[in-house]
Amino acid sequence: MTVQTPSPLNPQATPEQTSFDRHELGAILTLYGRMVAAGEWRDYGISCLRDMAVFSIFRRTAEHPLYRIEKRPRLRNRQGMYAVVAMDGQILKRGHDLPTVLRVLERKLIRPVE
Repeated sequence: MTVQTPSPLNPQATPEQTSFDRHELGAILTLYGRMVAAGEWRDYGISCLRDMAVFSIFRRTAEHPLYRIEKRPRLRNRQGMYAVVAMDGQILKRGHDLPTVLRVLERKLIRPVE
């Protein structure tokens, strides 16, 4: 079975893989950089699969991801194609707008001053 790539002539073709675009990666990496500077996160990984793209965030390289930022284009018209998933699989936030979804992780950066 061959998979056709979308083109202006055939927009209905299914893509070979889903990935984050430049603006999405910019928003994710801005948050990632701030959390690295705060000492919370240390590593990341990106997976581009057929039906979804995943940005995994790690505290240490050799462990399971703390959070996964997922992009699932098929959910665009339902709950929203972006989601932040915790280590235990719980969906922390889902929505149509990536910066809004990422705010759930920005709250982790704010700490009370003692």
